[in-house]
Amino acid sequence: MELGLKGKVAVVTGAAHGIGAATAAAFCKEGAAVLVADIDGPAAQRTAAALAAGGGTAVALAVDVTDEASVAAMVQVVLERFGALHVLVNNAGFTRDKRITRMPVEDWDAVVDVVLKGAFLCSRAALAPMAEQNFGRIINISSRAHLGNPGQANYSAAKAGLLGFTRALALEQGRHHVTVNAVAPGIIDTDAVRRLPHFEKVREAAEKTTPIPRMGVVEDIADTVLYLASERAGYITGEVVHVTGGRY
Repeated sequence: MELGLKGKVAVVTGAAHGIGAATAAAFCKEGAAVLVADIDGPAAQRTAAALAAGGGTAVALAVDVTDEASVAAMVQVVLERFGALHVLVNNAGFTRDKRITRMPVEDWDAVVDVVLKGAFLCSRAALAPMAEQNFGRIINISSRAHLGNPGQANYSAAKAGLLGFTRALALEQGRHHVTVNAVAPGIIDTDAVRRLPHFEKVREAAEKTTPIPRMGVVEDIADTVLYLASERAGYITGEVVHVTGGRY
């Protein structure tokens, strides 16, 4: 299927590792130019260099998605380097899990700020060039955790907030032919998940409780993002696609 992404320009936040890196790689394979944005600048450089070595068009930038000036600079770099911005993938995020009675305010703020404020700042900055060209795609990476997970009140709240943000933004921006959708991954086999001390229990539980009896892989998410970013998905907006193997 021709996705119509050749020559498009995409920004992927949190793209140095995991789902973000796989998504950036998928865009490169489709002929899009990609800005690999991550707060870890050296890791972003390594990812972009690997994509470029494989024939892709990718540049890296250290970006703090919670900082308005950093985000504005990111969009400026994209426009100066590539002349356009067609796709934004708000993927930056992380977990700091604790039961809420033991959760410090700093852990709440850190997670909610990166996931939710980061999506707000990046989307707001990207919308000006998207509206001007009368085309855009914003894909927010939520999580199955939006349904609620014990020990993840901060993360669940932030990922649930992304869904309301997605729907509100879709209603606002449709007149500019900008679509806004969310992807909600289930348990995905990433390096971060593999570093969990109870990883084997997580894997075994996923295989037992998921209708498709395996953990997801990063390509499952990247492929979904690419479809939503494509010309084929031009009449889909305000939606959330669960990529969970059927686990709810």
